Amino acid sequence: MVNLRKHFVTLVLSIVIAVSVLTGCARKEEPISQLPTEMGSLPQMDSAAVEEEPLPTMQNYVSGTQEYENFPKRPNYMPGEEVDYIVQAGDTLPALAARFNTSESEIRAANPIIPMEVTTLPPGMPMKIPIYYRSLWGNPYQILPDGLFPFGPAQIGFNARSFVDRQPGWFKYYTAYTGDNNRRGGEIIDYIAENYSISPRLLLALLEYRTGALSSPTRPENIDSDSVMGFGGVNSKHLAAQMNRLSNYLNEKFYQYREGNLLEYTLTDGSIVRIDPWQNAASAAIQHYFSEILSPNEFYYAISEAGFIATYKSLFGEFPEQTDFIPGSLTQPEFTLPFEVGKSWAFTGGPHAAWGDSAPYSAIDFAPPTAASGCVYSDEWVTAPADGVIVRTDFGVAVLDLDGDGDERTGWNIFFLHLLTSSIPPKGTVLKQGQPIGHPSCDGGTSTGTHVHLARKYNGEWISAGGVIPFEFDNWRVENGAGPYLGSIRRYSSIVIASESAEYMSLIHHGPPLVPTQTPTAKPK
Repeated sequence: MVNLRKHFVTLVLSIVIAVSVLTGCARKEEPISQLPTEMGSLPQMDSAAVEEEPLPTMQNYVSGTQEYENFPKRPNYMPGEEVDYIVQAGDTLPALAARFNTSESEIRAANPIIPMEVTTLPPGMPMKIPIYYRSLWGNPYQILPDGLFPFGPAQIGFNARSFVDRQPGWFKYYTAYTGDNNRRGGEIIDYIAENYSISPRLLLALLEYRTGALSSPTRPENIDSDSVMGFGGVNSKHLAAQMNRLSNYLNEKFYQYREGNLLEYTLTDGSIVRIDPWQNAASAAIQHYFSEILSPNEFYYAISEAGFIATYKSLFGEFPEQTDFIPGSLTQPEFTLPFEVGKSWAFTGGPHAAWGDSAPYSAIDFAPPTAASGCVYSDEWVTAPADGVIVRTDFGVAVLDLDGDGDERTGWNIFFLHLLTSSIPPKGTVLKQGQPIGHPSCDGGTSTGTHVHLARKYNGEWISAGGVIPFEFDNWRVENGAGPYLGSIRRYSSIVIASESAEYMSLIHHGPPLVPTQTPTAKPK
């Protein structure tokens, strides 16, 4: 803390006025997509047809009549026994240590080939992992490859609206007000998938498994209840709201497992299941979801080869051969701070949700100096941290694609939120590092003060802001805190603590440290 004060004391001399006006700029809530407020009209059936064929309910589409609890069990390993493991895309040492109940140092000792600076491990690499056995391990069957979970390369060429419109089910007629627009059927899924960066195929398959939305021409009578996808709450009575909640939930569990923070779940009968250490993140997320909403019998069936994934394959066929999209030793390109050189902004939000209200904590916030607190106009510019092209814009939103292919599902992308909509360059605009991308504002999502919110994606996966591949700008490196919006950003011995009140200790100067010029004192004779 002493070093921190020394670093900022000269900074304050130059920007004391900015400090006084920054106080009060804050962002307290995560961006939440607009939930639907109404249900569109659907084709009407005559009363005779209704009497002859009762309306189906969700239970018609979820089987629980067969026992699937007899899955292959792991042996009781001796403490520290080395087991074989093949690296899966996105694996990291901290996560593997948590899943196998061991330590990073023990894994490194068993695998001396692993470099000290490793981030992600190379998919397909064989390893030995010292394991410390836990009881109650769950089904090792992998439901869905991780590469088919995000809105990534595997989703290129797929359009949910076109797909839904070709199906015989009732969902193509469903309409709801979502994301400031009235949307229908597959358009809702496309919008949700794009913003949460989650597979539209996965969402559609889960919707079909629960409701028959794509195959049944008759809409279930309880489709507007919070039991449809399992999420309660006053604002979750409509199906589109349920799909928002589902996407938020699945993302949370996928990234928690990916980072080693999700190890078990509890079935509806109270029994505990510890996730198999060899399991992958997508399967762990799906297992966790079904554990919350199904009876044990229905759960074991749903996570088996005969359950949910059979529905998925009936819609979309067998998995593609290429499903590994996170390479080994992944590193972020060189970024510069997202505001103009010579300016000082406040670091107002440590790692928190990019979209929604839960993990992954891949976003951070910066606020400019303003004349007043709250949502006020700022003529300061948010700038491009790297060269790229604008591939998507929306209310308050811009996505900067860094690999030049014009598709946010591939390579590195930076997601910006709360940009002043009228200041965002048009889609297709090519930007150089440091060029303006828009003014900070409160547009989009929910905000209590003018600022910019930004997050990174690689091949469709959100990258944790303070994880093994931390956000880094001009050697300023983001670090996690004890919870969302907390944390810090560090450069060498200088540490800036995130503060929603934008106090002077949270200021970051873009450029060389502000050091006042001093005349050396002559040595006495």
